[in-house]
Amino acid sequence: MRAPTDLPRFEHTDPRPIEPIARQDGSTLCRLVGVMRRLLDADGCPWDREQTLETLRKYVLEEACEVIDAIDGGRREELREELGDLLLQIVFQAELARREGAFAIDDVVEAIVAKLVSRHPHVFGDATARDADEVLRNWEKIKAAEKKGRGVLDGVPRSLPALTRAQRVGEKVSRVGFDWDDSAGSRAKVTEELRELDEAIARGDSAAIEEEMGDTLFALINLSRHVKVDGEGALRKTIDKFKKRFEHVERRVNEEHGGWGAAGGDESKLPLSVLDRYWDEAKALGKRAI
Repeated sequence: MRAPTDLPRFEHTDPRPIEPIARQDGSTLCRLVGVMRRLLDADGCPWDREQTLETLRKYVLEEACEVIDAIDGGRREELREELGDLLLQIVFQAELARREGAFAIDDVVEAIVAKLVSRHPHVFGDATARDADEVLRNWEKIKAAEKKGRGVLDGVPRSLPALTRAQRVGEKVSRVGFDWDDSAGSRAKVTEELRELDEAIARGDSAAIEEEMGDTLFALINLSRHVKVDGEGALRKTIDKFKKRFEHVERRVNEEHGGWGAAGGDESKLPLSVLDRYWDEAKALGKRAI
């Protein structure tokens, strides 16, 4: 480990004018590093000084999710802000690591630059790649050579959301040939898993039901990959659609019945036929909005 060295104290001054987009080259990153170092000084921010790599863990995930939300919403100004928040987490953690003597921000940047160059020999070397699929296959081969001894799936984070993790696992094993030839085999697997799930439900075997439910979900995610659909994204859209329709149902319940369980505090008082009618209204409204 390299012990941290004394660095000049960062003093805040008005930032220089930002270059036009076409001329920006990342040179302002040093200001963010300077601000972060100032916040962590002995007379800096008490909250920042209390943080550790472990306490910042949750913020990395939160900020990454907010970036995804901004992308999904098509809001470029919001995306700019959220990318800044995510970049802060990277700089924050790199500065904490520098203070431990482990590494610092330039090491982080140099490592990813070296990785990108080595894994793009069709750009920076003499190799060729006909299409994106061949690029990914070559990437996995180079990665396997760099990390010899590690398994194909070792690089898939266990902390990923389960659906995303399932899709990444499917992608990884597919690149080494462990996959159905086409979507037909994957679709047949869904039917097989659904049958086994039905059998487990019929037996009332809770442990088997859980296992077969997981197998069915995994098979569905593999099918989504084969038909070029992002399973996580598809499910998010469905949840958003359900939420919007249910909000209409809730408005109708409030308008017509005074709210959930208003007759006696029991949420089951309203017949499902009534709720289904409101649901059908929401579906019809959604179709007219298209």
